[in-house]
Amino acid sequence: MVLPTFQPGDDPGPDFASLARRVGAVAPHPGGTGPSFEVTHGTTCVAVRFADGVVMAGDRRATSGNLISHRHIEKVFPADRHSGVAIAGAAGPAVEMVRLFQLQLEHYEKVEGSPLSLEGKANQLSQMVRNHLPAAMQGFVVVPIFAGFDTARGTGRLYQYDATGGRYEELDFASTGSGSLQASTVVKLGYRPGAGRDETVDLVLRALFEAADEDSATGGPDLIRNIFPVVATITAEGFARVDDAELRARFETIVDGLQWERGGVEGGGVA
Repeated sequence: MVLPTFQPGDDPGPDFASLARRVGAVAPHPGGTGPSFEVTHGTTCVAVRFADGVVMAGDRRATSGNLISHRHIEKVFPADRHSGVAIAGAAGPAVEMVRLFQLQLEHYEKVEGSPLSLEGKANQLSQMVRNHLPAAMQGFVVVPIFAGFDTARGTGRLYQYDATGGRYEELDFASTGSGSLQASTVVKLGYRPGAGRDETVDLVLRALFEAADEDSATGGPDLIRNIFPVVATITAEGFARVDDAELRARFETIVDGLQWERGGVEGGGVA
């Protein structure tokens, strides 16, 4: 094989996939440069620390290109009793990664007789994301959030990742997915250190609501189908999911407040 050469000023750039197509090393996909099939993607997820631990939340929409492929996908899962993981990116590989992660934590606890430390769990997930890098370079990116209650320190902790497996502990909150910019902005403006459980749940719901208003890949509350975000708290008592009846009531209060702020009629409920 003869290596391609380029003239000065004809820099091929850092995109290896584009370079391979340019020199004819790979055949172009039919219909353009994108994949010949649509990959189901899930977004948006947030995690926020509060007085007793961490609140994790994720919307329920998954998209394939410009189509809504699923309206009730779950993106927030328990990793074990005192930790949880939220997924964004290619939905299939992300769910499989979560299942394997759960299995590894369970296996470790059975073999060692005690659970892995929270930081050890975060490192294990980092290694799994790093091992997924070849698939990520082909477009199957998985970017999770990991959070839990550190029983040794008696506090909630949360970690954010990048596609290369980089692991970054965040002090107050983290977000991932296509609506993460809008969601993190709402959380940043409303976050209060030491806030209680109810206030923090309202904050993550408001963040997802505003993200859905700006990002088409993020789903808002759906009263017709009775679909609401998955919201869970992780405290010393463990991972606990917030039930939909409570989420419905909180969304109605949030929308009533927004209508009042914007000059609408109070008591309109979720449209």
